Amino acid sequence: MQIARLLRHILSDQIARVRAINQRYAVPRLAMSPAVRWALLALRIYLMLLVALLGYKFVTLVVH
Repeated sequence: MQIARLLRHILSDQIARVRAINQRYAVPRLAMSPAVRWALLALRIYLMLLVALLGYKFVTLVVH
């Protein structure tokens, strides 16, 4: 039981750290131009398409 308690404490500590970082950076300090917003949106869509393609390739390799 000590190991489970230790793991739970470590996990909760890490979650608290992530939440603190997210809270600190929730409001951006720099103003973004519309062009930058569109570029970041395009990059996000491109990365999602790459992940989807990678997932598709993985599934097709596993099936065959």
